[in-house]
Order: sequence, then C-alpha cells, then structure tokens
Amino acid sequence: MPRIRRGGVAALALVGLLALVPALTTATAADAGATTLGGADPSVIKVNGLYVSAKSVDGGIAVRTASTLAGIATAAKHQVWKDTGGLGEVWAPEIVYYDGRYRIYFSAGTSAAHRMYHISSTSADSGYSAATKVALPNDKWAIDGAPFTFAGQRWFVWSGWSGDTNVEQNLYIAKMSSPTTTTGARYIISQPREAWERVVGNPYINEGPEPILDPNGQLHIVYSANGSWSSKYCLADLRLRAGGDPTYVWDWYKSNGCLFGSYAPDMMSGWDTTLYVDGPGHNTFVLERGDIATSPPSGNRFPMMYHAVAKGTPYSWSNRYWYIGSAVWWGNVTYRRANVPGATSDTGFGLKFFE
Repeated sequence: MPRIRRGGVAALALVGLLALVPALTTATAADAGATTLGGADPSVIKVNGLYVSAKSVDGGIAVRTASTLAGIATAAKHQVWKDTGGLGEVWAPEIVYYDGRYRIYFSAGTSAAHRMYHISSTSADSGYSAATKVALPNDKWAIDGAPFTFAGQRWFVWSGWSGDTNVEQNLYIAKMSSPTTTTGARYIISQPREAWERVVGNPYINEGPEPILDPNGQLHIVYSANGSWSSKYCLADLRLRAGGDPTYVWDWYKSNGCLFGSYAPDMMSGWDTTLYVDGPGHNTFVLERGDIATSPPSGNRFPMMYHAVAKGTPYSWSNRYWYIGSAVWWGNVTYRRANVPGATSDTGFGLKFFE
C-alpha cells in the first residue's frame, strides 16, 4: 500500500535559503538567509532561549538544539530513541515541553498498524523513556498526533482512519487524562470533503494538525491537505468559533481553500501561491515550550517551519527539505460553508504565510 507510506526522512542535507527566507521579526537576524535540513515533518519549540527540534532519522528519533532557528541545521544530532522493538516506520515526531519534561509524540508501524507513541525526558537530548503507546479511542490507524491545552483541558489531535482501511485521513480530537491516555470518545473535526482537498487522492488527506491560538483566543488547527506525494500538498486552516465546543464538528470553520500552497486553483481567494517552493505542508509553529498559550499577538510576523520541495526540482519525498518561514495573523477573514447545520459563515482571524 504505497500511498500510506510517508517516506523515510532523507539523510542530513543542507540547502541555502538566502533567496527564500525573509528576516523573521520575532527571531534573530541570524535566521535570515538560513540553511536547513533535508527531510519532512519539522517539529521545533523554544525552551529557555534554545531552539529544540525532533526529527525522524536512522530508524528512530533525533533531537537537535541551537541558539538560533537557523542553527538547527548544523547542530549536533543526538539520537534519543531507536526502534529496537521492530515497531516499523517512524513518522513525524512532535516535541513539546510539558510538566517539566520534554515529550515526543510519534507514529510507528507498518501499513495499517501505525499508532501513536510517546517518550519523555527531563533533558532535551538524552535520557528518554521507553516508548509507550498512546491510548487513543477506537485504536485505529493514527499519525501526526499533537497535544495541547485549551480552555483548561488537555487535548490530543491527530490524523487517522475511520475504520481499518485506507479510504481517507480525517482529523480527530480527544480529551487527555494523562500524557499517554485519552478519555471519552474521539471526535471528527475535519474530513477531506472540499473540492480543493480532493485534487489529489487515493486516499484523500487531512493530516499534520498543528494547534495555535489567535489574538482573540480562538483555537485554530492548521493542517495539510492533498497527498504529500504531490506538489498540490498545502496548508489550510480550521478555526473554532468563539465559545465553540472543540468536540462538535459544526463549531469548526474551514478555510475556503489553501492558505499556503503552490497550486493556484486550490488557493483561497486573496491568498497567493509560493514563489520558491512546491507543495509546502506539515508545518510547526515555533512556540515557547510548544504551548499554544504563548501564541504570538496580532501584527507580528512569527516564525514557523514547513517542509517542501524547491521549485525546479522533481517533486518527491526524497527531495523534501525543512524550510524556515513566517506567518502573520490576518483579520476579518470569513470562512463559509453550505448545506450544514448551524451558521454558514464565521469571520475572524486567518493566517498569511511567507517563505
């Protein structure tokens, strides 16, 4: 089933971004014109002035720490976990710092066996625990999980299958009662049912969910749509209405197209395509401790990273790189939907992304 393989992370590689990366207003000047890593699915947080990344590599997970975002590319690689138990392919580690510990959530498995796992340590680059399976409701195929706190509750959001076959990847959310245990049911918050999400299929894809709070305190889940094996891969946005219930799908409003992508017909009206990369997707917002409560305010460009393929290069998993970009909150953005319960439109903050 080649379509569900996310591609192993490429060997460490560097690419110059002098023409690609603008100065990041909330990062250091050294981050402008930075170099970056070969591979996919970046995850970077900031802790006590250091940038800390997690990356799938060499059959396990490696952590790098640096004093600048750009410095991650040349920082020493510390292998913190190895798949000695034969779990299978290791995908998309997500690092956070919570309750005094660095915690890395990742997917491992083969074919339909992919599930979410967790390791933790008091140190960024050593001393991690053995992998523990995250107990998700229904115990179905699951990848790209990310924990966060919202409205006083710890949550977990991930991409998964409804059943046991690879028809489509939906986004699910569940409450957490511990770092490795959810409580109650799982709830669908997004399915790839819009025409612009179905340009590339078999299966249709919603994946790579990344939570963030806007200046109004509303919850957003930025996610990747369309197949990662295509240059039509892109970032889109889910916005929870003010006062909405995260477990109620109709309280979520979806952007009417891609907000960051290279395929013009899929872009939301008023959003431009990328100039220098193809198929940007699976981003990370570089937040303090990975905590959405530290999400940046309105008006300030803030750093993020994403993976993409340089324009002029054949699009393939092996040609993906981590790129430094930035984002800004964009006010008075209306998301509309039709033939569904409740209000058919919602206006609030959206996101503009910059290479």
